[in-house]
Amino acid sequence: MFDFFKKSKYVIVKPETPSREIPDGLWQKCPGCGEIIFNKELEKNLKVCPKCGYHFKITAYERINFLCDEGSFVEFGRGVLGSNPLGFPGYEEKLAEAREKTGLTEAVVTGIGRINGTKAVIAVMDPNFIMASMGTAVGEKISLAMEKAIEQKLPFIVFTASGGARMQEGIFSLLQMAKTVQLVNRLNAERIFYLVVMTDPTTGGVSASFAALGDIILAEPGALIGFAGPRVIEQTIRQKLPEGFQRAEFLEQHGFVDAVVSRDKLKEVIAKLLALHNQGGLGA
Repeated sequence: MFDFFKKSKYVIVKPETPSREIPDGLWQKCPGCGEIIFNKELEKNLKVCPKCGYHFKITAYERINFLCDEGSFVEFGRGVLGSNPLGFPGYEEKLAEAREKTGLTEAVVTGIGRINGTKAVIAVMDPNFIMASMGTAVGEKISLAMEKAIEQKLPFIVFTASGGARMQEGIFSLLQMAKTVQLVNRLNAERIFYLVVMTDPTTGGVSASFAALGDIILAEPGALIGFAGPRVIEQTIRQKLPEGFQRAEFLEQHGFVDAVVSRDKLKEVIAKLLALHNQGGLGA
């Protein structure tokens, strides 16, 4: 009687071999849908989630590799380096850390490459380098790239991805807005085709200067585009913003962006745009 209160005579034996752990770096969780994705599958898909289409941030060189014809990209301007004009505490260390982490000298890579055979000057901002903030070196590199496009009569393409002007350089970073806009005016005067591709995020002084002035403006799906962030705007005007406000699709609907193009279609679309603007053998 009451035997069921007695302890079971069966003993649970734990296996001697430890359970296998999944090595770090093999999988990623998609911020869009929460799915776990095998990294090799993600890389084959140009770092776009195969389940929901979420576009992961990519490096400047990754973008150049899938955009340009193999072996055609020649970088220039790597020697243009940022400094610390205001003596901001810890800024030199921050720059050194960013260079070591990314292998870049600054937050934008510039060069000349071919896209389906058509030559173009290309600038690609990298969000891994201090959030691709624009200081004097970034403004100088983009300006030099525009001058190169004018000099060689080549179309100019810029991929933007920035948190805005670099606060450590104060007024010197804000001056880059006026500097790059002046160069855009020169591109227009010389009838050089200027294409902007906005990626996530394109904000602050970059969105308020050269990024907003392309002859044609494309954007990747879901990219955050705007001057101040949505939370700052809501706190300022004390109103709830519309759903999807400042996302690429919202801006396309309201005429700020000409087209939202998924990453796997970008090279094809850009090549067609270059062909349409390649009058008289321009850039051949």
